[in-house]
Amino acid sequence: MRVGIIGAGIGGLCAAVGLHRAGAEVTVFEQAPSVRAGGSGISVFGNGLRALDAIGVGDVFREISSSEAARFTGGQRRPDGAWLKTFPADAITELRVVDREPLHEILLSPLPGSAVRTEAKVTAVSPAGSVSWSDGSGAQQSEDFDLVIAADGIGSRVRRSFQSDPGIAYSGYSAWRGITRHPIDLDGEAGETWGTRKRFGIVPLKGGYVYWFAVLSVAEGHRFADNHAALREHFGGWHAPIAELIEATDADRIGYQPISDLGGRLPSYTRGRIALLGDAAHAMTPNLGQGGGQAMEDAATITALLAPIAGSQAAPERAVADALTRYDKLRVKRTQSIAARSRVGGQLAHAPGKGLTGARDLLLKATPTAALRKQLTSIQGWRPPSS
Repeated sequence: MRVGIIGAGIGGLCAAVGLHRAGAEVTVFEQAPSVRAGGSGISVFGNGLRALDAIGVGDVFREISSSEAARFTGGQRRPDGAWLKTFPADAITELRVVDREPLHEILLSPLPGSAVRTEAKVTAVSPAGSVSWSDGSGAQQSEDFDLVIAADGIGSRVRRSFQSDPGIAYSGYSAWRGITRHPIDLDGEAGETWGTRKRFGIVPLKGGYVYWFAVLSVAEGHRFADNHAALREHFGGWHAPIAELIEATDADRIGYQPISDLGGRLPSYTRGRIALLGDAAHAMTPNLGQGGGQAMEDAATITALLAPIAGSQAAPERAVADALTRYDKLRVKRTQSIAARSRVGGQLAHAPGKGLTGARDLLLKATPTAALRKQLTSIQGWRPPSS
């Protein structure tokens, strides 16, 4: 079975690894000159771990990632450091955090060198499985596949060819992300700090390094001339060690981007022999830490469904269609529900004005721990389907 995968991000590479190990001939098209990790750190909860186990990289992922976040006190704090709500420790025992760069490395390593084509810009994909693309010299080429997986991100060119494409919607806030240049003692505390229309997140990495993010309500397209100066202005007076984390991060390791998700729900993630995966299908705000995890679930699911035919010379059309029908049934409702919950979480965190911020803080304090545990476990309780 020949599978073309568009995009060498986390979701695309997870699908490539899973299907390659299942016996498929996999080709990954990446338009960049090299495969590089975007962003900085990523949190992977229990559902993501089971997806990585399903495609055969769970053990090596555990070796490169940190489990400290699961042992730290986490939840939401006020800017003065007082806790509003802490997570029940027994609900996040499987949480692992990793720098995206080594994660990309372990996903690339199982693939043959010929499987990933860089400087390969996909210009069109047909429902029959034909992929048109141009190489670094601009020469146009075309190939036919039994299945095409579009993992080309929130701005997916392939999704835009679907009549039901809902487009992209800006959330109202943008985020900085960074990783410290040296270890920082967090004194066993992590999680998020919520102010008025802004928040700061702290996540421990392996070796004492810290992945952090800062989120601010700003107009779409707004940019800052000096990221360090803007971070000091908005968060420098917040509780320790926030100011220390900002100063301990080199400017070239601070990224800034608007936070968006899809403008509506896709009724289907498939069209003919095309399957959308990850952000291309269900881009979500990062408020639940599930964007990467849901892409991993997608990859593990499509691998399991195609495993019985992955090693065949030419996959039967009916078998591919049946697998994609089941993929839709398993993924559409779950991912869109999580995306909606994440969107609401962001709206709550960025409640406008001090009055609404105060009401939000009271709501957090009053939330029963049992309800929070139920929400966390319901998301993480996913298991890959049988083949």
